[in-house]
Amino acid sequence: MSSFTLRLRHVILGKQKQLPNRERAAVYGKAADGAERGTEEIMTLKELPIGKKATITTVGGEGALRQHFLDMGVIPGTEIVLIKYAPLGDPMEFMIHGYELTLRLADAEKIEIRDVRDQEPETEERTRKKPRIEHPGLGEGGRYHEKGTEHPLPDSALLTFALAGNQNCGKTTLFNQLTGSNQHVGNFPGVTVDRKDGVIKGHCNTLITDLPGIYSMSPYSGEEMVTREFVLKEHPKGIINIVDATNIERNLYLTMQLMELDIPIVLALNMMDEVRGNGGSIQINEMEAMLGISVVPVSAVKNEGTDELVNHALHVAKYQERPGRIDFCREDQRGGAVHRCLHGIMHLIEDHARQAEIPVRFAASKLAEGDAQIQDSLGLDQNEKEMLEHIICQMEKESGMDRAAAIADMRFSFIQEVCDATVIKPRESKEHARSAKLDKVLTGKYTALPVFIGIMGLVFWLTFNVIGAWLQDILDQGITWLAELAESALTAADVNEVLHSLIIDGIFNGVGSVLSFLPIIVILFFFLSMMEDSGYIARVAFVMDKLLRKMGLSGRSIVPMLVGFGCTVPGVMATRTLPSERDRKMTILLTPFMSCSAKLPIYGFFTAVFFPEHAALVMIGLYVLGILLGIVSALLLKKTMFKGEPVPFVMELPNYRMPGMKNVGHLLWDKAKDFLQRAFTVIFIATIVIWFLQTFDFGLNIVDNSHDSMLAALAGLLAPVLRPLGIGDWRISTALITGFMAKESVVATLSVLFGSTEAIAGALTPLAAASLLVFCLLYTPCVAAIASVKRELGGKWAAGVVLGQCAVAWAAAGVVRLIGVVLGLG
Repeated sequence: MSSFTLRLRHVILGKQKQLPNRERAAVYGKAADGAERGTEEIMTLKELPIGKKATITTVGGEGALRQHFLDMGVIPGTEIVLIKYAPLGDPMEFMIHGYELTLRLADAEKIEIRDVRDQEPETEERTRKKPRIEHPGLGEGGRYHEKGTEHPLPDSALLTFALAGNQNCGKTTLFNQLTGSNQHVGNFPGVTVDRKDGVIKGHCNTLITDLPGIYSMSPYSGEEMVTREFVLKEHPKGIINIVDATNIERNLYLTMQLMELDIPIVLALNMMDEVRGNGGSIQINEMEAMLGISVVPVSAVKNEGTDELVNHALHVAKYQERPGRIDFCREDQRGGAVHRCLHGIMHLIEDHARQAEIPVRFAASKLAEGDAQIQDSLGLDQNEKEMLEHIICQMEKESGMDRAAAIADMRFSFIQEVCDATVIKPRESKEHARSAKLDKVLTGKYTALPVFIGIMGLVFWLTFNVIGAWLQDILDQGITWLAELAESALTAADVNEVLHSLIIDGIFNGVGSVLSFLPIIVILFFFLSMMEDSGYIARVAFVMDKLLRKMGLSGRSIVPMLVGFGCTVPGVMATRTLPSERDRKMTILLTPFMSCSAKLPIYGFFTAVFFPEHAALVMIGLYVLGILLGIVSALLLKKTMFKGEPVPFVMELPNYRMPGMKNVGHLLWDKAKDFLQRAFTVIFIATIVIWFLQTFDFGLNIVDNSHDSMLAALAGLLAPVLRPLGIGDWRISTALITGFMAKESVVATLSVLFGSTEAIAGALTPLAAASLLVFCLLYTPCVAAIASVKRELGGKWAAGVVLGQCAVAWAAAGVVRLIGVVLGLG
């Protein structure tokens, strides 16, 4: 018998010591022995009274959802407190491992609990279990160094880093500080939905990648897959793992898995200023010794400690200093069973892991918890799969826990050991106390929905009627003055008539009419970014979950749809945070119904011409109509293409934070810059093309009447389709075609073709204008949005969005036209 077989036999058949029946029964949820279970009543988490604490005994469910529960810290033996129900009665909000987690009633029913009791007050004695030792100042720390390679990487080598961490831990803020980038920063799960690369300031031979926030290396949603694939396949030279120091227990779970990858890693303890400000402390040197990696306290939002973090990251990457430990098993019987299991698997798969370029310890722990993707990647034969199953089953028998729970328990037990030895818990933070007070109103049973409606109404009123409208008038006056000045100069210089027409009728009339709407777009994005950055949108998802579930969606879908009010492209990308492919597809199909800010110039233009006294009411009505038709479409999709139930609502609720003005300013500048780039590229080119086609016939002769132009002939092919809607003018058809390139182009094109607002008012009736507004609200999104749909779902779905939205737009505009005719408004 070979030495390898002997080792495996020892692992499988080694000396065993069974746990009491009661503990095994608690884990598996089986009534092993009534006497041993005592008189404690076993109940489900759904039955836990508000404000009461209990101990989890069983975690039900299966597959990726159950693994996600475990990764979030919902494991046997953990204490959990019910905080409240959502205003509509579902989902529920719990406190676990020091943070708020939401679960639906149906999912809470799968989790068994015992020992229901009152919460114990947090006393000074309980929170300070060890002598008070001030943690190093921000940026200090990182003294641990494991032996690296004898030959460091050459100076010319590109040092690549993965920036990884949980959601809402400040990852993108740190990325912006390290690279000088201006990536979008928000305070709800899923701001970063794709990887972003940047060079660390002052170090040209570096490349750092900001990865989507994840809770573990067991992918539950699209963005988690992006992170795992990058770390496993791109082989970065180092990892910067940022954790929220105010919620360190939950954050360190990902750290354990990253350390198993055996890649040089630096741990950045973010928000240490909040820990210190609330009376807490972390003993950095002791934590480094226990983890075997460099630990650096930082404050990303204040840019404190980042220089020290960069220095340590560069050092560990250059000298390839790997984690000092990757074994986190306890010494007791349960931990010993997991230890023997993992080492047995490592011996079994070592050659396969090396060939697949997957770290063997990481692969072993993933196989032990039942990760099918890793098993497929290793290419094990049937005998090896059977041996693997024998090893894992033996571990389950010895530990009294199922495989996934045993691995999660191993990690959280080690985390508890580290925190007990190194963390002095702060008193309740100011941020959490403030959040609790605000939530009494913002997520209150009777106040949540009215407050949400009121906030959105106030946002639209301030945008369209007050601040945005005032700024728009100022900019419009400036553009008009500049156009008159240019026309006077061209006339005085006796410039060629055709060139004069191009500059005034084409560029100034087209691009200028669009530019005047820049303030409205910026103001709308300002309010949306304030809602994101404060953490309010996460609460909106919590409040709206039950309502959205009736439409076949999860509450998390509200985030992409709210983002869609700003721009459809990031709204579509934000669906990557949804763990269900069904929910992703359905949300993407509904996002175009949320009127994006690019349509604001169209609404503003036509309401100013046809409905000046009711401008704000008309605009709000268009937004509401889009939402209502989206709801109708969702109900139809739920009954046809997307039958089934939405995914569980498992989501962290971050503390409310004051929006960072720097972050908000960055976002507004990005949106303004994007709008200006589109105005002076896509819209500018479209304006010139439209002017050219309108000015010349197919023989390139200047026409006296635009009806004889090339444009009239081409657009005339589409005009009959729009004639039943009362908008059969070829100039309207042309504007709608250019709107497919960029919605702002609609106004620019109409300004070029009609020449003046008076001409447009004379060509259309108010009813026709209302029909056109509804059509513009609903017809196909711009090319960029369709491209994002194609990237996410494929070409067939993108084509379906184009055709489907046009059909809905035509039907809705037709209904408006019909109602107007019946009422005698035509």
